[in-house]
Amino acid sequence: MTTDITADLISLAVRSIHAMANGDRADFDSLYHPLATDRENRVQPPSSRVPGADGFYSTALWLRAASTGLRYDIHHALARGDLVVVNSTMNGTHAAPWVMYNDDAQVETVFPPTGKPYAMTQSHWFRFEDGRIVEHWANRDDLGMAAQLGWIPPTPAYLVRMALAKRRAVRRVS
Repeated sequence: MTTDITADLISLAVRSIHAMANGDRADFDSLYHPLATDRENRVQPPSSRVPGADGFYSTALWLRAASTGLRYDIHHALARGDLVVVNSTMNGTHAAPWVMYNDDAQVETVFPPTGKPYAMTQSHWFRFEDGRIVEHWANRDDLGMAAQLGWIPPTPAYLVRMALAKRRAVRRVS
């Protein structure tokens, strides 16, 4: 049996996933606690590594910059206490460079656009405090997405494109 509080938390978690694809800044302010931490931001830009709505909104912009038609299909959502888990699929088309960063927030790898669609299964875990998300973790099928986009195994031509794209990205950051 679902309580009103449990249903509300599930609704907020699902809204936060859809906000990644098409939410505006105000949506993120209403969903994320000022101290919210994203435990999944190791490859994301430095602007995504800050707490609260600022970091999560930066992650959304990063995802949107690399993909067109970004959307999420929600398959299941469950809650227990202050934790909510949402099983979903992220869909899009790889239309622009996807820049990955290392632990020192330096450009590590750049995947030039392939123009290919992808569908990546994901499970997102949220912890709530004061009615807003305070922690987020995710398990994603990154390897499956990489295979769909032709990142692995890379062709020699794609490896050259990656090196050139990385050089351009590093120049923009410097």
